[in-house]
Amino acid sequence: MRIGLAAGAAIATTHCSRPDAPLGTPNNPARGPQVNRNTIRDVTLRFIGTGQAQIHEIRKTAEEDLGFNIDMLAYTLDESVRVAISEPEKYDLFVGDYFVLPKLILSKSLQAINIQRIGEFDKINPFFTQGKFKGRAVEDSQGTTPYQVMYVTGSDATEFARQPTDFATLIPFQYSADTLGYRPDLTERAIASWGELFNEDFQGTVALLDSPQMGSIDAALAAEARGLMQFADKGNMTREEIDQLVDLLIEQKLNGQFRGLWKTVDESVDWMVKGDVALQSMWIPAVATLKSRGFDCVYGELREGYRGWSNGIGLSRHLSGIALDAAYEYLNWMLEGWAGAFLFRQGYYNAIPANARKYMSQSEWGFWYEGKPSSGPVIDPFDRRLERRGTFRDGGGFEERFGKIVCWNSMMDENDYLVTRWNEFVTTKFPQEAS
Repeated sequence: MRIGLAAGAAIATTHCSRPDAPLGTPNNPARGPQVNRNTIRDVTLRFIGTGQAQIHEIRKTAEEDLGFNIDMLAYTLDESVRVAISEPEKYDLFVGDYFVLPKLILSKSLQAINIQRIGEFDKINPFFTQGKFKGRAVEDSQGTTPYQVMYVTGSDATEFARQPTDFATLIPFQYSADTLGYRPDLTERAIASWGELFNEDFQGTVALLDSPQMGSIDAALAAEARGLMQFADKGNMTREEIDQLVDLLIEQKLNGQFRGLWKTVDESVDWMVKGDVALQSMWIPAVATLKSRGFDCVYGELREGYRGWSNGIGLSRHLSGIALDAAYEYLNWMLEGWAGAFLFRQGYYNAIPANARKYMSQSEWGFWYEGKPSSGPVIDPFDRRLERRGTFRDGGGFEERFGKIVCWNSMMDENDYLVTRWNEFVTTKFPQEAS
């Protein structure tokens, strides 16, 4: 099997060895496809993005299979976008959320991806490539859906295309639907609404994600659920809506509603381990870490729905020649299936689920994708036990969870104003600090 060989490259190939153990066993993951090991073996690709996307197990396996080196540099979301825009010569591959693309494309920091060089582009989840879900066209939803920014009009364009073209912005990497996480032993009941973030029952034990773009949407979902505000589009708030929401957040903060604002997964985990936080905006790796440590943490299925997100891998504008060939090899390798199965075991979805399934047991596939009870223990890719036999994934299968996304991460028209007001909220002292 041969994948996505870069056009024009003189390449000798060998078959990667595969273990004798069945495909998909966590301790014996199957390896990648037949790949290039000669003319690009001296290349080192510099890969930047947030820490959650810098997965060293994937990097190591990619290096073994592809034969060249990959250096990973982790930044915060804001830092990665700043470097991507202002210093494209410092990286080769960028992984980031689709919602930041308006800034990146306008700055010409990324080059368009020629989909003719992506061997299985037509197999990518059609939500990304065609704007379809379950065979039906997806109506415009709140926030920035990946399809809205998936294509550009030409190889050197700064405008998004309304219809598919030969030039993509990013190749999907990982995506999912975010919600609230909670410890039922601390909340003493199930959490079924975003509005619980502002419920006085949990005063002092609530945490929010410290991100103006994402945290504001979580807060807007909570405000609507409590009947405190209504938004025309939570993914593109007006100045008036931003003012009203931030004023509400500052009021809640001064009243002692929040334990804190977290910036890293480790921080959100630590607060829950200590019992300081009962419920919070949460990311999938934090939930998995808590479960692996023996804490009962539930990723809530909330009546208002989920906040959707997706990130993808893009190419720096400076890439050319053999380094560009290597970058295309990496993009094709990411779609082949092994990396996708690794991401599934973390709780994410990947670009081509059918390819990932080849490297997963039926129990894993049923649990992570189909929403079926596990027929054995659920083990993550780091050999940590997450669930017992017979358990279901929080929120159900892919179609159930994905179909309940009500707002996507977004770069709002008033983003600069949002950041200014959000920083005012962040710098407002907690009651314990003021005293």
